[in-house]
Amino acid sequence: MEEKILNELLEILACPICKGDIEYKQDENKLICNKCRLKFPIKEGIPILLEEEAEKF
Repeated sequence: MEEKILNELLEILACPICKGDIEYKQDENKLICNKCRLKFPIKEGIPILLEEEAEKF
């Protein structure tokens, strides 16, 4: 993802479970919520913020 677009997205996106902040994990190309301990995938440049698509860590 282009860095400028990613930074703008991270400002408005929130975890769909707890509504807390999420951050981008570049080496895995995933968005993570440290509070819920979930990783959300990014497929074809689109964040998939569905609980059933997330993986626990």
